[in-house]
Amino acid sequence: MPAAPEVFELPYGRAPLRVALPGRTITTAEAAPLPAAPPLAPLLDRALAAPIGSASLADLARGASRITLIVSDATRAEPRAAFLAALGPHLPGRAALTLAVATGTHGPARLDALGLPDALLSSATIVNHDGHLADGLVELGTTARGTPVRVHRCLTDTDLVIATGCIRPHYFAGFGAGSKALFPGLGEAAAIRTNHALKALPGARAGILDGNPCREDLAEAAALVRSPAFLLNGVCGPDGAIHAAVAGSVDAAFRVGIALARPWFTVRAARAPVVIASDVLPVTGTLYQAAKIAAAAAPFVAEGGLLVIVAECPDGIGPKVVVNEAIFRIGVIPRLPARARIVLVSSLPANEVGCTLVEYAASVETAIRDIPGPVLVLPRASQLIAEPTS
Repeated sequence: MPAAPEVFELPYGRAPLRVALPGRTITTAEAAPLPAAPPLAPLLDRALAAPIGSASLADLARGASRITLIVSDATRAEPRAAFLAALGPHLPGRAALTLAVATGTHGPARLDALGLPDALLSSATIVNHDGHLADGLVELGTTARGTPVRVHRCLTDTDLVIATGCIRPHYFAGFGAGSKALFPGLGEAAAIRTNHALKALPGARAGILDGNPCREDLAEAAALVRSPAFLLNGVCGPDGAIHAAVAGSVDAAFRVGIALARPWFTVRAARAPVVIASDVLPVTGTLYQAAKIAAAAAPFVAEGGLLVIVAECPDGIGPKVVVNEAIFRIGVIPRLPARARIVLVSSLPANEVGCTLVEYAASVETAIRDIPGPVLVLPRASQLIAEPTS
């Protein structure tokens, strides 16, 4: 683990944040760098040419008159246009296309922020999902863990569902992408919250798939969608670039992608009394999203220690009750050791941060001024799979 200079910059938001910690022992923990990412278009083409656990997309789409294509909303940095361009040659020209934006509990997306091709926007039926409304939802049943499965009917009134996304660690679902495009992506918000309450259980952690109650419940929910489904997922590295791609069965292809991604994101370090964690946009856009930074970094905090979250939050906190109760209270704080604290360094005023379950600090320097001992810095923390060494 390399020593960090006493003056350094951290990802913060629209610009980096300069931090000066003279006289402190500072180490940095980051995932090992990968070789430069290969060109994306041929990567996707090769994945589609060798589907995993599935017939080819062309064979599945043959005879389909209605096809639903799922893309993520702007809270995920993904090459949506590239996914759709790669899929196009495999789809019958006569099929009626529905383009569904998987927003989960976030509410409708700004379509102009998704980089979607104008031709598709003008020719396809657009479902800009709002899981808070009953309009368009159908009930499919209930999972063994009690999650009611209500999804947008574009998943059922179709001959084929194609899910896109990027595989990267997720702080309580194990990994993002895969079947998450269907549920929670196109699920009812209240039903999603039922599933997300499982994040409080021990196995609901980044990097864990089997034995993760939250992920297993999501997979069971998605399996209640009986429409044939096909997956095209990029496999991201810690640099945010796509280094591999998988296509085919929603489960089998996803697991192959996970096997590639897991070692890329695993970081080992000793616990420290001060942990400073940050990341880039969009995860630093709101405290709602920045909770991912806190959850991922929490295992590295020593008992009684301090976790400093560095996130500009230019778009504010997010829904305060959800952020406080559904995220920090059950999804972040239980991951911290006894007597540990969380401080937020952001652009938000003290009175706004005071309405949350994290503490306010005007700067990293003031946040840690009275806490002695070594400092561990995690510059790209939100997707780390943490393995403490002590």
